[in-house]
Amino acid sequence: MDFSQMGKWLIVLGIGIVVIGIVMAVSGKFGFGKLPGDFTFHIGDSTIFVPLASVIIISLVLTAIANLIIRLFK
Repeated sequence: MDFSQMGKWLIVLGIGIVVIGIVMAVSGKFGFGKLPGDFTFHIGDSTIFVPLASVIIISLVLTAIANLIIRLFK
């Protein structure tokens, strides 16, 4: 792999990280992390958070987007 191709991949990776950061910053306004299937366990001084419902919804949305993109470029 030459440097120009590696540079392009690093740019794409950087843009992906920025997009993920923006989504994480905005997702709290839509109730993610506070859905009925998101569990919080308090054990002593430790807190364990399992966002089960949020992860399932995000997975469904990303799967639908990926399927649309794949069908468009086929």
